[in-house]
Amino acid sequence: MARFLRDPNNNAPPDGVEPRRLKIYQDLIYNTIEGFIVGGFPVLRSLYQDDHWHGLVRLFIEQHRCHSPYFLEISQEFIEFLTRGSQLRPGIDPPFIAELAHYEWVELALETSEEALPTSGPTEDILQSVVSLSPLAWSLVYEYPVHRIGSGFQPKEAEQAVYLVVYRNRADEVHFMELNALTSHLLAQLRDNTSYTAGELLIELADTVGMERARTLAFGRDQLMTLLDLDVLVAQKAR
Repeated sequence: MARFLRDPNNNAPPDGVEPRRLKIYQDLIYNTIEGFIVGGFPVLRSLYQDDHWHGLVRLFIEQHRCHSPYFLEISQEFIEFLTRGSQLRPGIDPPFIAELAHYEWVELALETSEEALPTSGPTEDILQSVVSLSPLAWSLVYEYPVHRIGSGFQPKEAEQAVYLVVYRNRADEVHFMELNALTSHLLAQLRDNTSYTAGELLIELADTVGMERARTLAFGRDQLMTLLDLDVLVAQKAR
């Protein structure tokens, strides 16, 4: 029964079950899964003709074995399926499909996250504060400019790395911001920071990339204040 419902074109129906009843189960399973995928990946769906889209969803149902029983995690299972890449159809599925799906999923993951945004302490001088990445901010690197992809822009090849931070602020709004490579590297340093001041980390960054310390501190102070105001970062007074 399960094999037939997963792939009715290549598996015989179970004996003794009325075809009309089987069709009800087929439609229920397909429509439920397809509905959750569409809800999680509206931009990706908009790039497909109907028959190509439904063919992709059917491949997912036929080939992927989900590890989670929760409907809300169907989107994550779909990304795992796309990331494997072996099932993609030349000339139909775009080369950025897995990255675009991941980018759209991040928004859903942040919207539903139960993580709380810590309260920031006083920051008279942010360079003397311990600054860390918010648990509701994800620093990401993609090969394709996924934040720009839509019906009017679909790149055929990757050009250069794209650095983004996607975050949920204190108003529970999800936003994104494009970064440069240096700021992305700085956020990686701040991800689990609990003891180093922002000034110390900026000096370390300057020495790592070969920049002048004074210039890096000036650049970093402005960047950190902007990110702190956006709730991408949280700051605490150094002990």
